[in-house]
Amino acid sequence: MSPRARAQAKYPERPIRLVIPFPPGGVNDAIGRPWADKMKPLLGTVVIENMGGAGGAVGALAVARAQPDGYTLLLGSGGTQVIIPIASSQPQYDPVKAFETISLLGITAVCIAVHPSVPVQTLQELIAYAKANPGKLSYGSAGSGTMTHLTGELFKVLSGTPDIVHIPYRGAGPALTDAISGHIPMITPNVTGQVIELNKSGKLRILAVTTATRVAAAPDIPPEHDLTELRRPVCAGRDAEAYY
Repeated sequence: MSPRARAQAKYPERPIRLVIPFPPGGVNDAIGRPWADKMKPLLGTVVIENMGGAGGAVGALAVARAQPDGYTLLLGSGGTQVIIPIASSQPQYDPVKAFETISLLGITAVCIAVHPSVPVQTLQELIAYAKANPGKLSYGSAGSGTMTHLTGELFKVLSGTPDIVHIPYRGAGPALTDAISGHIPMITPNVTGQVIELNKSGKLRILAVTTATRVAAAPDIPPEHDLTELRRPVCAGRDAEAYY
């Protein structure tokens, strides 16, 4: 057995660090923390480190620069692994060369939701309200370059509502906090159990989800193919939020 193979046979010999490149409270936490708990019997301690900023690029860059010894993992997403490297004029890391993909943990939808003070009940009513009140609406996302950001911008293009202002946050958690409190009227978060509960409790009103079929946990929310008044679906595809 080679020295490398013997070293791998002992893995892990110390706690593993899982970098979640967003603050607590978003879809990455909803996926990463349960995964870390389930891995304890197999891998021992998995230490979670939330490292938000730049749409996930700060955390991704930290992992890209870490020693490639298997003890620093990234809970990546379509944003950190695809959108940010492509959209950046000077990418800080190469997602293909800097990371070794281990597994896909989950696929989530994005939704369009409003604070209950916004006088709309459907997506079509939201479009009409935005057109009647140019510049009055803004929406929060998990950060520039994230799938939630692109969902919001695509919605603006397809619905003809360019005056809706984008407000990028360091993650979905802070954006949700401001949306619940009414500091921002609209938000485009990933669909998680927390977001569904906020909808059920009336603290947020989900108007649509970016899936071709209804979400099993929230069957009353219309999927993208029900948005008949838009020329095309609000968002084609779903957000793969769990590469690491």
